[in-house]
Amino acid sequence: MNNQRLPKFLIIGATFLVAMLLMLIPLPDWAQPWRPEWLAVTLIYWSMALPKNVSIGIAWTLGLCVDVIHGTLLGQYALGFAITAYLAIHFHIQARNYPLYQQAIFVGIILLPYMGVSLWVLGILGEDPKSWLYWAPILTSILVWPFVYLALRAIRRAC
Repeated sequence: MNNQRLPKFLIIGATFLVAMLLMLIPLPDWAQPWRPEWLAVTLIYWSMALPKNVSIGIAWTLGLCVDVIHGTLLGQYALGFAITAYLAIHFHIQARNYPLYQQAIFVGIILLPYMGVSLWVLGILGEDPKSWLYWAPILTSILVWPFVYLALRAIRRAC
């Protein structure tokens, strides 16, 4: 029986693709501000789990893809994702030893600069949000972190 494993880059790429698809699924207007940052959370997981495989360059590339998909200023998401990956890689040894609920808080803290960069760019463009709901994805990302962590860990261990 042939028990070959898929290469890591295919597994990681597939999870990033799924996260992008989750980012694009239409939601009702009331739920739109509460959409978790699926791609950023997935990036944080892989940056913490395999920091040698998922680098700042990959984060920048993913961010450019999101910039093109959303039609935003080129580099807005790329800069945010690069900062997110840098923080996750820099603190990955400490964060991996945290219990899951503390990791979720850590994810929320890492998402603050990511969201701050986007807010800064929106402010420069004169499109600043008028509501506190701009920060709602941080809360929902914290809430989905345990599920994302457990799912991605099971995928990483199985393949």
